Amino acid sequence: MNAIHINWTRPYFARGASEYEAEDFELLTTILSALKWRENNGSIKMVTDRAGADYYRSNGLDCLWDGGIDESLEDICQNEGMFWAAGKLYALALQKTPIAVIDTDFIVWGEILFDKLPALAVIHDEELYADVYPEPGHFQMEKDYRFDPDWNWHIKAYNTAFYVIKDEELRRYYTSEAIRFMDNSKPCGDSLTYMVFAEQRLLAMCAEKLKKETLVFSTLEKLFRNGDGFFTHTWGMKQQRDNTELREAFCRKCIDRISRDFPYMRQIMSNIDILKKYF
Repeated sequence: MNAIHINWTRPYFARGASEYEAEDFELLTTILSALKWRENNGSIKMVTDRAGADYYRSNGLDCLWDGGIDESLEDICQNEGMFWAAGKLYALALQKTPIAVIDTDFIVWGEILFDKLPALAVIHDEELYADVYPEPGHFQMEKDYRFDPDWNWHIKAYNTAFYVIKDEELRRYYTSEAIRFMDNSKPCGDSLTYMVFAEQRLLAMCAEKLKKETLVFSTLEKLFRNGDGFFTHTWGMKQQRDNTELREAFCRKCIDRISRDFPYMRQIMSNIDILKKYF
């Protein structure tokens, strides 16, 4: 199964940075994510922009993606403050199904039986908490925009840290509606509800409208509380980035695992400035 990683760096530069650099734990999970996918499930490429591509290549990390590094996100014209994950939607719009979409902080440790999957398989669904997934009247839209009257606002959203989409009709409809929503949203300071609607809630509503069968791989409880030996999503690690002891322990654990499973990566990692202190 072909897969994509996505890194649109414009939101990073919008925070005032002059040069792109990934954080240590983020870079290490990217390495594990790409190489474990290739080991067990197929090919993967990175869809990014020029700054992202230059960063990975200059650090010798272009070897991670056997499908190469694609700079298609260079010319995205979108509000990066509100829609910081817009790159994922634009990247998917350029792909062909079947395709797996994997966040760089998500690791699939084993083989997935793709032939057994329906039109859409997502890592987990999400409850519709009002502060995250509000009613349609919450959104301030351009006057000519209309929500599709066939969308069901009562079904749970789908988390998109990892999903497999096999249906071309769904891919086209979902990405076109997500981009249409982003293009017609009035600028505001809301960087949560607009983005998760476009990326996560819309995926569920589009799949239901088209009557596409969906499978849910896991649950939020299993992933973050009880542990899941097949999937790891390190999103929670980002909340602990200021804890030096936890951060360093996590990074050393990742380096040990990468060095054990992919020995050739140790030399590459040891030459990356942000990782040198671990060697």
